[in-house]
Amino acid sequence: MPEINLQKIKRLAAAAKDKKSIFGEDIDLENIETNKQLNISNKIHKINPVTKKNLLYAGIDLNTEQKAGEYLQIDNSVSICNVKQPGIEVMEINQALEKYVWLKNYFWNAVKPDTDKYTAKIALSQYSGYFIWAKKGVKTIFPVQTGLCLGHAGSTQYIHNIIIAEQGAKLQIINGCTTNDTENYGLHLAVSEFYVQKNAEISFTMIHNFGKNVNVRPRSNTIVKESGIFISNYLCLRPVKSIQAYPTTYLIGKGAAARHNTILAAEQGTNLDIGAKVILKAPETKAELISRAITTGGNITARGQLVGEICPAKAHLECRGLLLANQGTIYAVPELIGKTAGIDLSHEAAVGKIAQEEIEYLMARGMTKDAATATIVRGFLNVGITGLPDVLKIEMDNLLNVIEEQNAS
Repeated sequence: MPEINLQKIKRLAAAAKDKKSIFGEDIDLENIETNKQLNISNKIHKINPVTKKNLLYAGIDLNTEQKAGEYLQIDNSVSICNVKQPGIEVMEINQALEKYVWLKNYFWNAVKPDTDKYTAKIALSQYSGYFIWAKKGVKTIFPVQTGLCLGHAGSTQYIHNIIIAEQGAKLQIINGCTTNDTENYGLHLAVSEFYVQKNAEISFTMIHNFGKNVNVRPRSNTIVKESGIFISNYLCLRPVKSIQAYPTTYLIGKGAAARHNTILAAEQGTNLDIGAKVILKAPETKAELISRAITTGGNITARGQLVGEICPAKAHLECRGLLLANQGTIYAVPELIGKTAGIDLSHEAAVGKIAQEEIEYLMARGMTKDAATATIVRGFLNVGITGLPDVLKIEMDNLLNVIEEQNAS
């Protein structure tokens, strides 16, 4: 892997500072103010109860001991950074770049600084973020918990994360993003680069719980080597002004595999343009993209793309949307691109409303109409995400209860 030239990164980013994203609504990044303070305090007692509660709804439990490590950043200041399991490193990204010279070889390698104006802004700004490293053969007993929080009205976060699972390692991460006050307005820009080495596995669960006045632009790519596995679980079930994300996974090693599970819900005022892309670049690779989207008045664009370049390779895309109100839209965009004979790619997509006969069937067995509808919604959002820790299962269930309450009201 060639070492990245930091001066070249700045030049590429400067040339792309006005480059709009291909997808999603554009955001004016001029004259954005941000809290530039960057320090590590490790003072959990200074985190107020409201923030703790919002983090909990994002899957981050600050009080549990069942975690391999933890990282919490409020605005651009690191509040918590600890390691609890040997063989796992969790560090603030700038400290990691200073400590490990070899880390520059991974820096801006999976995600390019000139991808668009948002990646360029991060490359040209004072950024922070985390570095997580599972060393060779190490398997996390409990997940690493990472939290990113907008602490003040008008805050902007510039985040750059690097995650590495070395050969034979198994790394599980729960990443929750939220605000100190769900009424706050703000902007969250993030770059995350994942590297899955031979026979390694990364399971990454992201829960967005930002608030109705926050714009979010994450940029995330993953490189998976021979027999490596990457599992991405993405959940956004609460109001947000807008999110545009389209992570790409590159399966470059024989037998590599990827699965992206996406669960979206949008109430009125929420605009989501979210998808996933997997490029199968080696033989015997496999991929699966599973998306569930429901709207109670918001707008959702659910994208998915599979690109098969080498045979044999097999991949499937499933995108389903459920309309629970007369307002709002769901736009499903499934794409298959085959570049060689014999590639096996498939997809299915559907957008509609709850069938009346399904509601009547459950009502005939004693349920109220609201309870029947809630049961159908819950089943619809279940995509069979496996391997989640108990704390996240509980919080995910709480989030689904919120959707049910909104639909019943």
